[in-house]
Amino acid sequence: MELKDLKAVYFIGAGGIGMSAIARYFLHKGVIVAGYDKTPSSLTEQLSKEGMLIHYEDDVEKIPYTCRKQDSVLVVYTPAIPKDHKELVYFQENGFDVEKRSEVLGMLTRAHKALCVAGTHGKTTTSAMCAHIMHQSSIDCNAFLGGISKNFSSNYILSKESEYVVIEADEYDRSFHRLRPWISVITATDADHLDIYATKEAYLESFSYYTSLIQEGGALIMHEGLELKPNVSEKVRVFSYGIGQGDFRAENVRIANGEIFFDFVSPIENISGIQLGQPLSINVDNGVAAMAMAQLVGCSSEELKYGMRTFKGVDRRFDFKIRNEGIVFLSDYAHHPKEIAQSAKSLRDLYGNRQISVIFQPHLYTRTRDFYKDFASSLSLFDEVILTEIYPAREDPIPGVTSSLIFDNLSKGVKKQMIRKDDVLDFVRNHEFDVLVILGAGDLDNYTPEIEKILNERVTKCD
Repeated sequence: MELKDLKAVYFIGAGGIGMSAIARYFLHKGVIVAGYDKTPSSLTEQLSKEGMLIHYEDDVEKIPYTCRKQDSVLVVYTPAIPKDHKELVYFQENGFDVEKRSEVLGMLTRAHKALCVAGTHGKTTTSAMCAHIMHQSSIDCNAFLGGISKNFSSNYILSKESEYVVIEADEYDRSFHRLRPWISVITATDADHLDIYATKEAYLESFSYYTSLIQEGGALIMHEGLELKPNVSEKVRVFSYGIGQGDFRAENVRIANGEIFFDFVSPIENISGIQLGQPLSINVDNGVAAMAMAQLVGCSSEELKYGMRTFKGVDRRFDFKIRNEGIVFLSDYAHHPKEIAQSAKSLRDLYGNRQISVIFQPHLYTRTRDFYKDFASSLSLFDEVILTEIYPAREDPIPGVTSSLIFDNLSKGVKKQMIRKDDVLDFVRNHEFDVLVILGAGDLDNYTPEIEKILNERVTKCD
């Protein structure tokens, strides 16, 4: 089905961060948008306010009449939806055009020039940076992000004029194989999602195939040092990026007084004195990649500098809640060992010899089983580690796989404790912190507002 032929779009699993961005795209296009989600959330409530018809029971009778016409309705679902879901089965058995979210993003990459960011980690921040740079430039863009940009208070940008779209290219379930990038960054290829890929070799092969999808005349921008062997057309330009090395690179990085500056070296035009609006060491890497894409499509030096200086970050990506002399508190989505190590490094760069504590909720039994020693090694970079039980997400428990696997392998010099997630708030009330970070991709972040309140009240009492 062509986008121009649509009269209605129905979403099964509408409240996911990626699904909601596409729902907003179609709402802005003026088509009828409806759907189902398992539970209400701030995202679904906002979608309802914007005009989406949404319900929370798996009930075919609740599907609006306008979404029951096969020739003009597109049905979009997320892979997390079970195959026996009644509404999904109804649409499949009655001849509707039923697509995964990734396939709809693929349609959008064929309708626009797509700037895609792929990789084990760094995708969300890099794509949000690129989208912000371009949106405030003369070029502008559409964007579908994997997190809520603090600059837009949204995971979605719509432009009626720009031919470009910025998309986070997700390797889970091989979703990024549906895309047709014009330019793509690959940030990292550290093995992950082995419940899907089984082996590191299969994971790398999946990325290699993804590079073959880049359109002729486009470009691939890979981080220095990746094991990946790209499989691009001869008519696709290939660049590298990094810190101190690469075609696009950061040099002369300066970290002082809570600020980070660096010089951007590029085959197009060098730019000195880049300032990070979100001053974290990992954002030097992310920023180089974002600027490389934006510069390749024509953003000026001044637009790049302004965009980087005014970038505010993404919710749950180094998301500072309290930042003062008495206490620092933040939430970070890091859920892979390499991400956790980078989180620890970035905090150590900012806070030197202050004691840094982490409350970590492991995400997925399979990921814990496959990487528990790496998790323990990364978490041991913190001064104090508090572990909760594993967040299962889509998985059933695996015998013998618990947070204890990580706990038992933490370094001897690290203060450590295991607690139940339900006891986190009581633990925070009765514990002293200097720098505290909540880590993980599960639901522990739901406690962040209450933790912020507890810590703020403690600082107020001390004053």
